[in-house]
Amino acid sequence: MACRAVGISDSVYRYQPEIHRNDQVILKLQEAVERYPAYGFSKLLKILRRWGHNWNHKRVYRLYCDLNLNKRRRGKKRLPTRSPEPLAVPTTANYCWSMDFMSDSLFCGRRFRTFNLVDDFNREALAIEIDLNLPALRVIRVLERVVAWRGYPKKLRMDNGPEFISTALAEWAEEHRIKLEFIQPGTPTQNSYVERFNRTYRDEILNMYVFKTLTEVRELTENWVREYNEERPHDSLNDLTPWEYLALHSSAGNSNYACN
Repeated sequence: MACRAVGISDSVYRYQPEIHRNDQVILKLQEAVERYPAYGFSKLLKILRRWGHNWNHKRVYRLYCDLNLNKRRRGKKRLPTRSPEPLAVPTTANYCWSMDFMSDSLFCGRRFRTFNLVDDFNREALAIEIDLNLPALRVIRVLERVVAWRGYPKKLRMDNGPEFISTALAEWAEEHRIKLEFIQPGTPTQNSYVERFNRTYRDEILNMYVFKTLTEVRELTENWVREYNEERPHDSLNDLTPWEYLALHSSAGNSNYACN
């Protein structure tokens, strides 16, 4: 009667806020951020989903902002392409591998290079070789090491760097009937798969840590490659990891083969 007299509902009067309602959400969100410090909100939300937590995204985002976990957005450095031509996505693994070089420096200022190799089909990181110098023969050794467990690709996509246009690599590719596909000079968008991979690698490893030795770079990179292939959901793969996407399509291909 008192509630009706002052014009409020009984539920409003009796409501008791759950003070510790968000404790578990905050705990899991902080755990995800600590494990994946380079991930933004969208990736962290997908990680929480993969861990079995189906909290409302608005609730998680509110807590994400309250904890000041927002990552600063970077402005675009150039205008977007007006008439982009999307790369064709291979229908099978080992059809096309993309490769590229990156460079960074140790704490002492000494420069080092990385040779990155990616399968275009499932965006899998096949190898990241790290050293002070990576000539063409070293590139061939890395390719042979990957081929030993992965098999030969149909073609390799790359830019026009001196290691890639070398006679040694051309002879190796011809010997194993691998097509070398060079992009046009000054058009890195024609090698978008590995360029996008390079950006992720730089954001989550090269720009995240200060390295004293090459051993530190290799150890952190090795752990990150495992995380990238096994745990990191990809937007382009319907939020599957590269290995999950490969396993899914491999099983589907085997099923179709059995039906035929």
